[in-house]
Amino acid sequence: MRAALVERFGPQVITATGEVDRAAIADIVFKDRAALEWLEALLHPRVAQQYLAWRDALAAGPRPPALCVTEVPLLYESGGDARFDVVVVVTAPADVRGERSHVRRDDREQRLIPDEEKVKRADFAYLNDGTLEELDAFVADVVAKLSA
Repeated sequence: MRAALVERFGPQVITATGEVDRAAIADIVFKDRAALEWLEALLHPRVAQQYLAWRDALAAGPRPPALCVTEVPLLYESGGDARFDVVVVVTAPADVRGERSHVRRDDREQRLIPDEEKVKRADFAYLNDGTLEELDAFVADVVAKLSA
């Protein structure tokens, strides 16, 4: 994958220690829609493959768990929801997300499906504008329902 990144974006996307410079790639792709689409086409199938292998390994183990959980930031946008039996969406108002996040704001959110649509599609949804204890209670309730 490094070779594909260098071929597409140049050697500046690799650090002096040979690691992928995610910030350098972000600077490129969030200014160039075609570059972002290329990167997503490269990454999303690999991520899905890794997830499916992990899930299958859990299921094949001597004591498979009652459920497994995966965080997928672009679940609906990537069409990944088809790989899951149940979808839980956790949203927060934009001002709360801004207070909690250290990610710079740019045009990324314009590409996302609106929270209202994600909530409609989800099996469970939670508006995360309260305390950590309230979020924990929601998660515990979902886990109990799915494990029953």
